[in-house]
Amino acid sequence: MRSESRPVVRIWANRNFTIFMAGSIPACTTQWMQRVGMGWIAWELTHSANWLGIIAAADLGPMLLLAPFAGALTDRSKPMVMLRAMQSLMCLQAVLLMVFTQMDWLTIYVLFYMSLATGIIQPFFSASRQSILPNSVPRSELSTAIAMDSALFQLTRFIGPALASLMIPVFGVLGTFQIHTLGSCLFLVSMLFMNVTMPERPVRVRRSLVRDIGEGFAYVGSHKGIWPAFLLLTVVSIFIRPVQEMLPGFAGDIYHSDAVGLAYLNSAVGIGAMLSASIVAYRGRIKGLTDHAVMGTLGLSIATLGFVVTDWLWLGVIFSALIGFTINTMSTSISALVQSAVHDDMRGRVVSLYVLVFRGTPAIGSLLVGISSDFIGLRWVFVISALICFLAWLVVLPRRRRIAAALEVER
Repeated sequence: MRSESRPVVRIWANRNFTIFMAGSIPACTTQWMQRVGMGWIAWELTHSANWLGIIAAADLGPMLLLAPFAGALTDRSKPMVMLRAMQSLMCLQAVLLMVFTQMDWLTIYVLFYMSLATGIIQPFFSASRQSILPNSVPRSELSTAIAMDSALFQLTRFIGPALASLMIPVFGVLGTFQIHTLGSCLFLVSMLFMNVTMPERPVRVRRSLVRDIGEGFAYVGSHKGIWPAFLLLTVVSIFIRPVQEMLPGFAGDIYHSDAVGLAYLNSAVGIGAMLSASIVAYRGRIKGLTDHAVMGTLGLSIATLGFVVTDWLWLGVIFSALIGFTINTMSTSISALVQSAVHDDMRGRVVSLYVLVFRGTPAIGSLLVGISSDFIGLRWVFVISALICFLAWLVVLPRRRRIAAALEVER
């Protein structure tokens, strides 16, 4: 096969997509470095899984409330303007976190508010970003663009924690905050060189934002493929996704390791997810992704059980990679399917609901896990979670053909 016919090669001929990724990669890499630093310092300050859950909920929770509004605003505004504004706020948050740490003003409460600030910005950032990405490539290359974006994001998830594990012993967590400030600013600068043409939207009578939000929920609820996919994603996001936020607790209490062990676990999740997204990108087509999503859910249940029953770090690293592979197989497949099936005038609202489910609902799970683990321990919490995920797979399995018929459309 000639290289120019390969989707993973052809995608880079799109100027806007290439610039977008060139800015995203440094920002995402340094963001993961910052996350490792925040997670580890939260554990050092409190040694409490409950606080880990609270910090994660502050980061993820606002998505539950704000994502529908962010999607509706994106559909009635200019996504690139919104994205630049949100990235500017991200830069400000990074600067403040760096300054508070440098001045030795960082307490668990300050860390909570810094995490909450990110959580408030993220819904608007994500909705506008996901509206721009599909319009940076031809529609025929949409699934490849989404999967490639996911693959590169997961690559940064591997590189970022690995770099953090080298930086924290030498420079402390301050070093991770300093470098994220630089990465955030580089992404903001890269956006100035993009010139994305958004599709024409139908002229609509001016109406309330709440009505637009209701229309988005109604669209998802009436779609025979999107709502069951979102239902499966919700179960996984509430009961399994929080394992990623609880990695500092596993590294410290279960595997008896330090920040380096935490970085290994985070990096392993990123490696597995990157491999998964690369497979989806190389396929370059929508057909068959429903089966990937459904079987990824089964694999995730098994990988999670394997992760929680061992206390050997390196075996935990292997299962972390499997968790990353399976959860990304499911989430990337669902994202590509939904982006392909949704109408352009509904894209912002539907994508914001996807982000709400995948990024927002883990806040509920993180709080439940943090509270429950103080009574029954992290291990038993995720054993129960893995079994719930398995039950969800059993419910969806016989319906996968109907879901595929509604979602696997190349428009």
